[in-house]
Amino acid sequence: MPERHADDNPRDRPSLRDALVFRAKATLLQMNRAARNVLGSESKHYPVRDELSGEAVAGQSETRLWTADDAAERHLLAGKVHNLRLALRRLNGVEVPAGAVFSFWAHVGRPVRRRGYVAGRELREGCIIPTVGGGLCQLSNALYDAALKAGFEIVERHAHTQVIPGSLAEVGRDATVFWNYVDLRFRATHPFRIEASMDANALTVRFRGGAVRVSRPARPAEKKLTVVQASHAPNSCVTCNVHECFRHVGQRTAEFGRTAYLVDEFYPEFDGYISNARRVQDLLAVPLDGKRLGKANYAWSTEGFLHVKQSRAATLRRAYESRRLASQGAARQRALLAHSERLAKSYAALLEYDVTHVTLSQNLLPYLWRDGHLGGRTFDVLMTALPLALLHERLDAASALNPESETLADFRADERLVRAEAEALRHARRIITPHTEIAALYRDKATPLDWAVPPKADKTRPPFQAAAGTKVAFPAPTAGRKGAYELRAAVQGLGVRLVLLGAQLEGADFWRGVSVEQRAGGGDWLEGVGLVVLPAFVEHRPRRLLEAVARGVPVVASTACGLENVEGVISIPFGDVEALRAEIMRVAARAHEPA
Repeated sequence: MPERHADDNPRDRPSLRDALVFRAKATLLQMNRAARNVLGSESKHYPVRDELSGEAVAGQSETRLWTADDAAERHLLAGKVHNLRLALRRLNGVEVPAGAVFSFWAHVGRPVRRRGYVAGRELREGCIIPTVGGGLCQLSNALYDAALKAGFEIVERHAHTQVIPGSLAEVGRDATVFWNYVDLRFRATHPFRIEASMDANALTVRFRGGAVRVSRPARPAEKKLTVVQASHAPNSCVTCNVHECFRHVGQRTAEFGRTAYLVDEFYPEFDGYISNARRVQDLLAVPLDGKRLGKANYAWSTEGFLHVKQSRAATLRRAYESRRLASQGAARQRALLAHSERLAKSYAALLEYDVTHVTLSQNLLPYLWRDGHLGGRTFDVLMTALPLALLHERLDAASALNPESETLADFRADERLVRAEAEALRHARRIITPHTEIAALYRDKATPLDWAVPPKADKTRPPFQAAAGTKVAFPAPTAGRKGAYELRAAVQGLGVRLVLLGAQLEGADFWRGVSVEQRAGGGDWLEGVGLVVLPAFVEHRPRRLLEAVARGVPVVASTACGLENVEGVISIPFGDVEALRAEIMRVAARAHEPA
């Protein structure tokens, strides 16, 4: 980028007097436009709806977010991206009626600090200057470009006075905006929907509703448009060497960009990963710690973090609601989703403009993606659960095998949430997981972790015996998704005694004809047990299986448990009764062999 130097002609430099005159003129023009908007009928705000989401794409524009190579510009670029995030939330999903005029400022509103806007890049008087709300022209450029492609009538548009390399101004498809009198307005002969989003690298704007051919010329802008000249790139207040200029900004030499770790339930595997990856400047957002709740599953390690935030209200509300709900069932699952949404909103407020990467728990992902908080950022997902779309497919398959089960069809997430999660997972940089089934789903970007097997216990176990009274533990509720039907069929005629640890959700008579023993989850649940079996269709927290491995008890588990890389676990396909029965008999036969 060309630089200005201290010996440049002082008359070419912007002065404080010029800035004050500009501010005064702008204020008068803003007051005039505000009065006209009140008296007129064109500046209206249209709601977010979902009626046109299935229509064809009429026009689309995609532009790069990070357009400057100079490291000194990263602060202003990040500010621009942050400002775009705020504006997109006001635009994405807006549906405009046929013949109605869309106004940029009527929907985005005034970009001021109290609404969350920060300093970004603005082109003014031949210079790129830091301005609160700066960078929104990238969005207005994209809207104008897409509107032209869709054949919309352009009611008002103003061109930039100078070209920023890489922008749509280079091809004459730019539309500058300045609150509130420099606006972008257009309309169509049919209703249309605006979809505006960002991934880590690009801003995408598209219109749905069908392209049209304009039958009348576009109305001219309210003032004569300035012809865009493809001259040298404008100077930036961040990299310009004219220190005497009142707009000069000192360069920041510190490393830019923080990572935010947004976590929920405690997993020792993820705790170790975060502890190794974190830097001093990074942010850790956690629920209440273990000491406050008295539960070890919230004991995230915070050592080494200067910035630790806790979400107390959301976590205490979840604890209160959990006590009121059944331990299993659709109502509990819906309550957990509602908690995840509340926690995601709580954490979103912590994502300041300099957070350029996010590592987050999977349950928070669809909400933060849906609401645009991950746009313009890279992100990794801490994952142990099946994606919602595959979870639904798995439950449907299990329900087809066991149609008498009511629990296999009692819960499905909202389809919009399913789509949001699927889209977010496609854009994730990495999937971090100890779960082997999930790692296999995302081979191209999975970061596999080792399961945290508890320390080996020094206990003498009674030998497994295949005679009457043999005990096989089923460490889960009696539910279809945990493979209860397959286990019941597999043990018929084997003379084993099942040790049950969870609630019986499939009816009081489910285990009729099978010798069972109900135990509480606490205490030594492995006492007298010679085999642990979990033929689940879905399993996200196989902690009891890992405990059994540590105690030296054989484990037979379906591949859905994600333990194929753990020594001591025999993996079988989920839903396969014959494979399950064969492994139970094989382990029993081995226990009969002479020592």
